[in-house]
Amino acid sequence: MTENVAELIDAKKHRELKEFIASANVVDLADDLEELTPEQRIVLFRSLAKDAAAHVFSYLSPETKENLIGLLTDPELSHIVNDLFLDDAVDFIEEMPANVVKRVLKNVSEDTRNQINQLLRYQEDSAGSIMTTEYIDLKEGMTVADAFRRIREVGMDKETIYTCYVTDAKRVLEGVVTVKILLLSDMADRIGDIMSTNILYAVTGDDREHVAEVFQKYDLIALPVVDTERHLVGIITVDDAMEVLEEESTEDFHIMAAMEPSDEPYLSTGVFDLAKRRIMWLLILMVSAFFTGGIITHFEALFATFPALISAIPMLMDTGGNAGSQSSTLIIRGMAVGELHLSDWFEIFWKELRVSVLVGGMLGVINIGYKWFLSGNFALGLIVGLSLFATVVFAKMIGSMLPLLARMLRFDPALMAAPIVTTIVDAGGLIVYFMVAEAVMRL
Repeated sequence: MTENVAELIDAKKHRELKEFIASANVVDLADDLEELTPEQRIVLFRSLAKDAAAHVFSYLSPETKENLIGLLTDPELSHIVNDLFLDDAVDFIEEMPANVVKRVLKNVSEDTRNQINQLLRYQEDSAGSIMTTEYIDLKEGMTVADAFRRIREVGMDKETIYTCYVTDAKRVLEGVVTVKILLLSDMADRIGDIMSTNILYAVTGDDREHVAEVFQKYDLIALPVVDTERHLVGIITVDDAMEVLEEESTEDFHIMAAMEPSDEPYLSTGVFDLAKRRIMWLLILMVSAFFTGGIITHFEALFATFPALISAIPMLMDTGGNAGSQSSTLIIRGMAVGELHLSDWFEIFWKELRVSVLVGGMLGVINIGYKWFLSGNFALGLIVGLSLFATVVFAKMIGSMLPLLARMLRFDPALMAAPIVTTIVDAGGLIVYFMVAEAVMRL
């Protein structure tokens, strides 16, 4: 599709271009815009129908949006921003540099500017920061026929019309009614008689990740947002909730890989910025690894007596780190999706202990036989097997408990992912290995 669009633009076949893109999906059109040159982008964008232009614009990357703004006239910019849903407009404003924001706000209506500024006042990670004020509100005394008339009058400019919110004269949230219920009710029925008063809602200051989890748990398509006095101030839609979950998952992936989180796409991030986000964690982990080196140095005399012990160190450290990473990944994921909580710590401990004994026992027996067969030295096999068993048990206990400890201390559990667990397990596993070696050799 991108090639066809580019060919029509280069051939200056504007009528054919408009016909070609008239029935195209707005997401696909946004993808095409990303692939075109700046000169081709503005031609395609100006060929879009007015009601589609703002929709396509909302799907573009920040870099492409900024590029387009530099090519649009003030009236074109005003039309685009005024037609954006408010939550998309706020996201757009937050992505842009100060000089672009100044020009954008100058070219929007006073009402839109006031609403944007109101939403920008909410804390970045709060429910208020991702909500929109474009919703359908009804009154208890309305009939179903009145409700349909109101939906037809104002619904075109609202984020969603499938869920309507019932408020009193002071905008206090009283109930919720869906279009499905309206369609299945008699036209003369009162809204107050058919609405649901068992309402799920968020407060403006609620953490947005918690709000996204509510969407996931209850399969919602929209959630009302109220202030501390239960005045309805906006709604959050499912697309914004899913975006929050994606952002939080991306942040956790970065943290779990020992990197500072970044909002920028990989290909758009500079080499020095990427290095800056990685170097600090690598430095911390490198310094902590000095402790592991100190343990090996402390037991140099043991190596001199039994040099074959050196050959098993890489296997012990790798297996211990992998075992701890398995447990930490499962626990972090369980807490992220709401399956596991701090109150489950004993059940988690007991389950991971049994798993580690089974896994460590099997790996230990295999290594005893392998080392004995390979070297003909039963003592070496016994040392490695017992050490591996103890290391796996230790690693899985550390891997399962550290994320819970982080949550208890109000840190992100993702901090206790593979790099941290592996560093701790490496040191602990070596101490266990040398202690077992000394004990067996005395026998």
